[in-house]
Amino acid sequence: MHSKLTRRRLLRRVAALGVLGVAGTGCGKEKPKPLVCTDTMGLSPTDLQVRTALAYADMSVTPGKMCSNCQQYLEGPPNACGSCKIVKGPINPAGNCKSYIAKPAS
Repeated sequence: MHSKLTRRRLLRRVAALGVLGVAGTGCGKEKPKPLVCTDTMGLSPTDLQVRTALAYADMSVTPGKMCSNCQQYLEGPPNACGSCKIVKGPINPAGNCKSYIAKPAS
């Protein structure tokens, strides 16, 4: 038995396929969580004072001035906090502070 394909049925099928297509594109993909390097529990009061005095920020607001391209930055494992020669504690590669010195061009 053949049922007649009406315009209404066609539109319903197209809409259903569209919903399935949109739902299928997001399955299994999680947005990566932003890296947070603000845990200062193990730092001494002096280290905390230096960190505050140098205005360390976990996210730089100055384009191009990020810890990842600073001479003082020491890279950590992939997708993890690094460290710094001056500011103690975990350092976000996307962070910034007053002690920023650009790495020389290679």
